[in-house]
Amino acid sequence: MQNRLKRLRFRAWHRGTREADYMIGGFFDRYSPGWDEAEVEWFEAVVEEDDVDIMAWALGTGHPPAHLDRPEWIAAMRRLDYIPLP
Repeated sequence: MQNRLKRLRFRAWHRGTREADYMIGGFFDRYSPGWDEAEVEWFEAVVEEDDVDIMAWALGTGHPPAHLDRPEWIAAMRRLDYIPLP
């Protein structure tokens, strides 16, 4: 599990734009310590999606596909309380 989390952390923080890095990487850092197998699998699927789609879910301007629609986690993304402010 630790190797999977290390790979996921890298993928979450190396998205291609600073905004996506903060949003997706910050979400990972904030919530991943308590994840179980199902939550890790969910996030593995999330990071396969395009950044603009993930950011739209977090900003409330888009909806995730049915296989990723976990209301409690999408709500956590929308709080944006995990993004460090400079």
